[in-house]
Amino acid sequence: MKIETRRAFLKTTGTACVATLALPALSAAGQAPASERVRHAVIGLGGQGRHHAQIFASFPDCEVVALCDVDPEQIKKALAKAPGSAKPEQVSDFRRVLDNPSIDSVSVVTPDHWHTPIALAALKAGKHVYVEKPCAHNIREAMLLKEAARKSGKCVQQGTQGRSGPALQEAVEFLRGGGIGKVRMAKAINHQLREPIGRAPESDPPAGVNYDMWLGPAPKHPFTKNRWHYEWHWFWDYGCGDIANDGIHQIDQARWGLGAGIPKAVSASGGQLFYRDDHETPDTQVVTYEYDDCYLLYEMRLWTDYKLEGHDNGVVFYGENGKLEIGRDGVDVTLIGEPKKNLGPYADIGAHARGFLDCVKANKPDGLAGGIEEGAISTALCHLGNIATRVNRKLEINPSTWECVNDPAAQKLYSREYRAGYELPA
Repeated sequence: MKIETRRAFLKTTGTACVATLALPALSAAGQAPASERVRHAVIGLGGQGRHHAQIFASFPDCEVVALCDVDPEQIKKALAKAPGSAKPEQVSDFRRVLDNPSIDSVSVVTPDHWHTPIALAALKAGKHVYVEKPCAHNIREAMLLKEAARKSGKCVQQGTQGRSGPALQEAVEFLRGGGIGKVRMAKAINHQLREPIGRAPESDPPAGVNYDMWLGPAPKHPFTKNRWHYEWHWFWDYGCGDIANDGIHQIDQARWGLGAGIPKAVSASGGQLFYRDDHETPDTQVVTYEYDDCYLLYEMRLWTDYKLEGHDNGVVFYGENGKLEIGRDGVDVTLIGEPKKNLGPYADIGAHARGFLDCVKANKPDGLAGGIEEGAISTALCHLGNIATRVNRKLEINPSTWECVNDPAAQKLYSREYRAGYELPA
């Protein structure tokens, strides 16, 4: 079977139709008129938050007007990333951002345990929301956010930027069209080296930091540097482990290519074979998601500094006639008896942000490439993998309700207790 990509077909037939965005006329300063600019705020200014500030500020029809973080040092770093005609307001309490009626949209780039609470509050305040992955700290939050977004009519996009990549979109179209024949298995690979973090003693939080606000809905716990910038990912109170930090990209792309939703069963095993430190989440994990006619397999190793099947992080679809691979080097198709062919480069977060802004300006949630309807499902798969790992048994799932069948212990992990004063918004 010869492969002809959609891009090649359009080129040879001369019928390519390129959708172009009509950007507004720019001022001498390179910005769109104020009436045509989206006023955007970034809440949470770690490395990814600063990236958001930089990207959104780079668009001529967007102005980053507020930068919010409980750590003033993070705000200082972000200011250098968000140049513009007006200096962004510096805010330590996200509620001040949401109370500002002139702000149209927000990025929520906080630790995971704050994603849904802030996103819900933002919707209640009438803002559009770009929420980083995972969109929720647990399955109940994902379901609540999906429903709140639907009722609000606002744009809510999860930060799984692969959905906006032209080559990845083409790959999914190729798979759905039977390009490699019947696909019965997709493997999502999270294969990298994450160094140990050691053991950190309790200490005072950094000067000027509102640590109680940082903890938010999570239980009270003395400050340690390992529960702070980035390392919070490895504690169940704030993060969800690497399956929902990095692996969610591969799980989302595998599910997208398979055309699969909530599985009917999930089995998993995982633990720590490498870390002997403050980590709570696994460094090794294998999860199998069962559907009626295919399986999705997730493999995670955080102690390997080499590639597996040619990838560190990637997805492999196995079909009757060959395989399709998505990795950092782009999308490759290898059919039986034919040389490997490349469909194009991997996705860039800039395209995802651009698509979000276009949908905000058009007030068109159904135009989002990574809308919350899909984002909530992929987030739920990550949590189901963690739940199956933690209870150490196979979960039977009702795909319609997302609930575990006859497993109260597993069902208990679908939600959390919220600290007094930090309950979820109504």
